[in-house]
Amino acid sequence: MSFGCCCGTCGAVAVADGMTGYLQTSIGPVPRVAVRWTWRDRVGAWAVCWGLGRMRYTVAPGLYAVGTPTQEAPVLVTANYKLSFDHLRRALDGFDAWVLVLDTKGVNVWCAAGKGTFGTDELVERFALSGVAKVVVHRKLVVPQLGAPGVAAHEVSRRTGFQAIYGPVYARDLPAFLRDGMRATPEMRRVGFKLRERLAVTPIELVHRALPVAFTLAFFLASSGLGRHGYRLDFGQWPWIALAVGANAFAGIVLTPALLPWLPGRSFAVKGAVTGVVLGAILALFCPFGWLAGVSAGMLGVSACSFLGLMFTGCTPYTSASGVKSEMRWSLPMQGALALAGVCGWVASRFI
Repeated sequence: MSFGCCCGTCGAVAVADGMTGYLQTSIGPVPRVAVRWTWRDRVGAWAVCWGLGRMRYTVAPGLYAVGTPTQEAPVLVTANYKLSFDHLRRALDGFDAWVLVLDTKGVNVWCAAGKGTFGTDELVERFALSGVAKVVVHRKLVVPQLGAPGVAAHEVSRRTGFQAIYGPVYARDLPAFLRDGMRATPEMRRVGFKLRERLAVTPIELVHRALPVAFTLAFFLASSGLGRHGYRLDFGQWPWIALAVGANAFAGIVLTPALLPWLPGRSFAVKGAVTGVVLGAILALFCPFGWLAGVSAGMLGVSACSFLGLMFTGCTPYTSASGVKSEMRWSLPMQGALALAGVCGWVASRFI
């Protein structure tokens, strides 16, 4: 998990879940938080990865203490998304540190930096409100590297008198970073995107797409009753239809991100379409309802997988907002046209 980064947005949860009391300081009592996760932290982390309770999963902005920090202890900045906060405090096992939590409206550092809530103004304002300058004698703030798009280090220095130092990408690298005098190695600056990281967002995508998939399945099950001799449901057709709809959802949500490095093209819509072409060819080949229904199922598969692949683009470390908008301009009309042709072909096949 990245330093202050994780997929998702959320709302308010009791900070007391991770608190171990208060540390008395010159600015008054500062909440002290544990470095070890409780079972509630683990359940909460699992739940938000499935999209459950994401709008209520935050900590209150402000200053926190890890261990027994002194005036020399480092000040680490993060977002008020609780999962970001939890990964940060867990990485500080054995360290004494101050943690300054910004009000990012429950958004993780990476996304909040792009949206502007993890930004220079919020950092400067929270810095002043927290009184952190009165509890440390040094003049350094460690800001997550993934927050750099929203935080201008020179502006922070000019407005607070504190130097903003960009920390490592991953929270697990914080101990080495702090022990080495706040120097990051090239590896600490690099964002990984291995299979586990690519599949990290699939649970929440499965939850988010469950309702559209259910409506899609209901439509094709209901339309299977159409025919030249009136409307009559044939339940024997339903297993293949359910398999086809489920296979498209699985291919677009799971297989496309899993196979991402090996799928041709740079566009996520194209990568998803390639997965859809393979699946569509299989569906067309084994379709029991005739050639037109098979071809239509194939077109629908390409459209669905391409669309789901496009949705994945915002979860990767190598796309930009302008790139996503550019891709959407040409891919969405093509996906819509394929879907329309597929639906029309499917309905027409019922009357052949």
